Amino acid sequence: MARKLSHKARRRLSLLILLVGLPGYIVVAITLVGLIERPSILVELAIYVGLGLVWALPFRRIFLGVGKADPDERDDG
Repeated sequence: MARKLSHKARRRLSLLILLVGLPGYIVVAITLVGLIERPSILVELAIYVGLGLVWALPFRRIFLGVGKADPDERDDG
């Protein structure tokens, strides 16, 4: 059974993914597309959109709600 991450842990993990994982993924995607002969602009756009979705889908649960206030934190004021 998967352990539920706290809001603070999800925020930190999402920041790490955006600062380290996304630039690395961009480099890998550009390198992979550079290995094939230059396709038409629409095909290249479709490749990049597809690769973007492949990157984002596994992390959607981590990014869910990280921009909102911590639901576990109480507002006593």
